[in-house]
Amino acid sequence: MPNNIYFIGIGGIGMSNLARYYLAKGKKIAGYDHVESELTKQLSKEGAQIHYEDNVDLIPSEFKAQTQTLVVWTPAVPNNHSELKFFRENGFPLMKRAQVLGEITRTKRGICVAGTHGKTTTSSMIAHVLKQSAVDCNAFLGGILKNYDNNLLLSDKSDLTVIEADEYDRSFHWLTPYMAVVTSVAPDHLDIYGTEEEYRKAFVHFTSLVREGGTLLMEHKVDIIPEVQRKVKVYYYQGGTGQTPPSEKPDFYAQNIRIGNGEIFFDFVTPETIFNDIQLGVPVEINIVNAVAALAIAWLNGVSGDELRRGMASFRGAKRRFDFHLKSDEIVLIDDYAHHPEELEASISSVRKLYPNRKLTVVFQPHLYSRTRDFYKAFAQSLSLADEVILIPIYPAREEPIPGISSEMILDLVTAPHKKTVAYNDLVDSINRSDVDVLLMAGAGDIELLVEPVKKKLNG
Repeated sequence: MPNNIYFIGIGGIGMSNLARYYLAKGKKIAGYDHVESELTKQLSKEGAQIHYEDNVDLIPSEFKAQTQTLVVWTPAVPNNHSELKFFRENGFPLMKRAQVLGEITRTKRGICVAGTHGKTTTSSMIAHVLKQSAVDCNAFLGGILKNYDNNLLLSDKSDLTVIEADEYDRSFHWLTPYMAVVTSVAPDHLDIYGTEEEYRKAFVHFTSLVREGGTLLMEHKVDIIPEVQRKVKVYYYQGGTGQTPPSEKPDFYAQNIRIGNGEIFFDFVTPETIFNDIQLGVPVEINIVNAVAALAIAWLNGVSGDELRRGMASFRGAKRRFDFHLKSDEIVLIDDYAHHPEELEASISSVRKLYPNRKLTVVFQPHLYSRTRDFYKAFAQSLSLADEVILIPIYPAREEPIPGISSEMILDLVTAPHKKTVAYNDLVDSINRSDVDVLLMAGAGDIELLVEPVKKKLNG
């Protein structure tokens, strides 16, 4: 690995943890991102040289030495990006972020968590439970873990490395897992895969990458038939429902689930034993199934029962994953990253169960024109579970607008009693304290920047 590493898109959640990793290894780090953020400010404090204008002249001179610099880039960066073109045209070695992670999984024991949804919370839970146990681990996470205020965990005694395996652009196909988890294969990213069948095939291929003698853990409803190498052990897990175990018992599941007084407890069932009274540190129903997967992986790696209980009870979650900003008898404000119809439905349903007799307002920002085009009917169905729906315009991310595709497509089909669209810059002013009881703000775009202003408005 060269001494200089230049990141194009250094502020991304996945790129930033790689930059942090190589800073910790003593490498010189520089990079570009289109906007300054808390992440890039922190990276600068840690020693990275970062600029925010796509300008070859701003690349530090030492990073223009072709034999001494590796360039890491993200597919979210367009091909006409001038700095990317400069490095390509001058023969610099270039690697996608996923390729770099792939190299790491070939030298470490990678625990790779894939799935349409649930992967950030599940991988974060695995990392935390392992980290606070005698087993320990490293981790490259897709969210900032509140327990550590970081998306990178390092260990000087363990080669176990937890990685969030992203299916976008088939990135997870670069990995060589020692253990793999598949949480869901609900179709997504059809702009890349074209069809639901091709999307599922990508996950089948991912299962074939688990190294010989490794372990594959799949949620029991995942509708693919895995293809595994010799001596790979395949397990299934389920969250469990109510007071009884599932009718077709998977290898790992929750039973005797107790929800009340803002707390969730359950008994964790393994093929060999039952661990009673597991408490969820982030007590929302959608986290039960994620916790079962995390506990299973930890148990398979030798974490003790006491460590399982302590780790899950002390888990504080990842930022923007069912993140409470206000929580009182008068008002509740939750921020969530949900950006797929199934995620949105799970999130809204969890809020409903926590606050069954209170008015629920959902503010949603669709993410990507292509995803809105493909799933607008399903988004409307999920949002219709709320009492009031407020939609703001689509966050384009890497895409150009698609004619005729807008948030109004979703709104037209929403059946909630109250619904409207609001311009992004007008959202805060449109929120009336007297109308809000429980407010869920959801989406993967820049809606997160509106959470604090909305919080101040509600507190005012």
